[in-house]
Amino acid sequence: MIDQTRLPHELATVEWRTLDHACHGITSMQVRGAPLIGVAAAHGLALALAERPTELDEAIRSLTGTRPTAVNLRWALEQMAEQLGPLPVDQRAAAARGLATEMADHDVTACRRIGEAGVGVLADVHRRTGRPVQVLTHCNAGRLACVEWGTATAPVYLAAQQGVPVHVWVSETRPRNQGASLTAWELADAGVDHTLVVDNAAGHLLREHLVDLVIVGADRIAANGDTANKIGTSLKALAAREHGVPFLVAAPWSTIDPRCATGAHVPIEERDAVEVLELAGRPIAPPGTRARNWAFDITPAELVTGYLTDAGHLTPAELRARRADDGRVEAPGTAPGTAPGTAP
Repeated sequence: MIDQTRLPHELATVEWRTLDHACHGITSMQVRGAPLIGVAAAHGLALALAERPTELDEAIRSLTGTRPTAVNLRWALEQMAEQLGPLPVDQRAAAARGLATEMADHDVTACRRIGEAGVGVLADVHRRTGRPVQVLTHCNAGRLACVEWGTATAPVYLAAQQGVPVHVWVSETRPRNQGASLTAWELADAGVDHTLVVDNAAGHLLREHLVDLVIVGADRIAANGDTANKIGTSLKALAAREHGVPFLVAAPWSTIDPRCATGAHVPIEERDAVEVLELAGRPIAPPGTRARNWAFDITPAELVTGYLTDAGHLTPAELRARRADDGRVEAPGTAPGTAPGTAP
């Protein structure tokens, strides 16, 4: 897979051959993005069982502890455990590989459907204004965060394919700069017009009416629609509401956590303070400075205009209604009550 810690300076791939490789790769953010973390964890479990087929529970515990906020990680491992647990030990490794591959295929389908749910929104803006659609995003919710297409970028890529002109404002996303190093890289690679801005420029862009839509991804969506995403997302949501700009959250159905009632129940990962205190290995604060490094924040559902999902474009009320009676976490690419791979 692509080692995302080496972008944009080097496009390099890394091979995982063991459970330890997978745990390190997820923790160190060689791979990141909620959908990709789930698929990567599934493959990590397959590697673990190829080596030690009797240690299913131990491998799941190790992988579960790598990143606490993205619910897709837990979802993928629970799906694997449910299907692998009853199998004879000597069948687990092959079955795990097949299930992990199936999850990757479902992620591609889910992200394509997210794009289909949102491309009409972009096309409507273009028809109304007669100019390129101005999209503001945050962090990286593109194809690097998924198997293909991405979540927040899927409508952008589909719009470009359909001849709808789009320009993306890319916020840098301190402290790890995933917007600058990852989103800008993949948009350039896809030939999509974009401009990089510092995180603090978002309010200015919205106030000056330079943004038509804000589209972000999600690492976990609570049952009431509260959304956990990269730190700084909630500020963009507040500014978007103040200036009357739609704020859309793009995520597969598996990112919605029915066990989590509200955003207050989402565990927020806190990473090493060195990510804040240094930039490219060089200190940017005086010696002895203390720092806190929360990786995510919560955007309340009342600030969200709509959700772009593989089950369609839903309002917050529609999302809550569809989740109300659903106690399970469904497979990527499916809506409640549908089988994997079928249309929602």
